[in-house]
Amino acid sequence: MPRRVDSQCKTFQRAIDILSSRWNALILNVLQEGPLRFSELAERAKGPGDKVLSARLKELEARGLLVRSVEPGPPVRVSYALTRSGREFGELAHAIERWGRELVQAK
Repeated sequence: MPRRVDSQCKTFQRAIDILSSRWNALILNVLQEGPLRFSELAERAKGPGDKVLSARLKELEARGLLVRSVEPGPPVRVSYALTRSGREFGELAHAIERWGRELVQAK
């Protein structure tokens, strides 16, 4: 029998806080394919406006889930890539998708 998850645990709550911020899961999922520039990310995310996307990227960077790389120019090129922790979201995304399918089928 699997070990029960302590939903009061600080680490569990931190993960839920990250995922509960609107657009964070979408951004982490889009970046699973590899590094993207801001405009590419905005196009693939199809949802958050530039201001919100920028704020979410800063939040995810501060939490250690992605890195922002600046290539000197001209033009200056900025890209975003997942860290190891950010890439691990991919496994969680698959589990959430499976669970979602079960919920839809149960209706």
